[in-house]
Amino acid sequence: MIWTIISGLIVGALLGFVMQRTRFCLTGGFRDMYVQKSNKMFYALLIAITIQSIGLLILSAAGVYQLSYEAFPVVGTIIGSFVFGVGIILAGGCATGTWYRAGEGLIGSWIALFMYALSASATKFGFLKPVLDKINSKTVVSSSMTETTGIPFWVFVVVLAAVTLFFVNRSLSKKSAAVPQLKQRYTGIRHYLFEKRYHTFTAAVVIGLIALLAWPMSISTGRVGGLGITTPSAKLVQFITTGNVSLLDWGVFLVLGIVAGSYIAAKGSREFRWRLPDIKTIRNSVIGGVMMGFGASMAGGCSIGNGMVATATMSWQGWLSLVFMILGTWFMSYFVFVRPMQQYKKSAKTKAVAQTA
Repeated sequence: MIWTIISGLIVGALLGFVMQRTRFCLTGGFRDMYVQKSNKMFYALLIAITIQSIGLLILSAAGVYQLSYEAFPVVGTIIGSFVFGVGIILAGGCATGTWYRAGEGLIGSWIALFMYALSASATKFGFLKPVLDKINSKTVVSSSMTETTGIPFWVFVVVLAAVTLFFVNRSLSKKSAAVPQLKQRYTGIRHYLFEKRYHTFTAAVVIGLIALLAWPMSISTGRVGGLGITTPSAKLVQFITTGNVSLLDWGVFLVLGIVAGSYIAAKGSREFRWRLPDIKTIRNSVIGGVMMGFGASMAGGCSIGNGMVATATMSWQGWLSLVFMILGTWFMSYFVFVRPMQQYKKSAKTKAVAQTA
């Protein structure tokens, strides 16, 4: 039990620290693909997936871990991922992003996090479970890309690595603004830990390595898997309400570690402060949190569990989920960002015409 606590907290703290310091946000990345036509964060996600998939290939060859797959519901994955994508735009962050932003002192993220964990618990273990079971009992197929196509796992890894290198190289070859640096207050290691700004791709490499580290660390406690956010969040709520200590597994300490790591990073960089949201943000945080918990539970994972981990194992569920997750963010981004901007420009143009008339 002690090693479960320690190893889960270590991986979580590392993840929370790096994500907070590098502002690694998949929600913003998916949104920017549509709103700003920028794919940089998506390419960063591909880097993290590629590093993890190469590592899993090595771990599998070394006999440390053997990839295994479960059947998954196609319809449930599509619906759940789309709902999750809509929810993260409203909540202002995905599952992991909400955890690490809570460590910065954002009250809105705490609200979204509570509703996300509560909704996930209700869907996985509570009154919404019959709905989940009914939808996910349909269209259940094998998730293994290797089993369904006959193509070896290593071939998919090589193709993914080649695609990732192509897009990263093309992105880096374009002229881009230098990463802004703050006025230096610290020296030595403190400067590199709490002040220096890092390129998004550098952050992706580190996060990919942390995601890979999660596998052997988790396996050493008897839990076979990588990073996971939704089920541990639901279990944490279950533990709080029932006191069942058996619910406190490696994943629960992982998510608690994310908050701790983010808090350390925010305090060290002087970015921590309690921030109270306005009424609109509170409303969106509640609605978004509920949709995140329900959607991720139905889809079998969030932007990390499906979008980063399942994709690295070459699971159809992971890649299908990632596609519809992105579509969900684009759908909601139109109403939250694009449409208001269009209306503002139209109004400004009308006023300008009226003034010149």
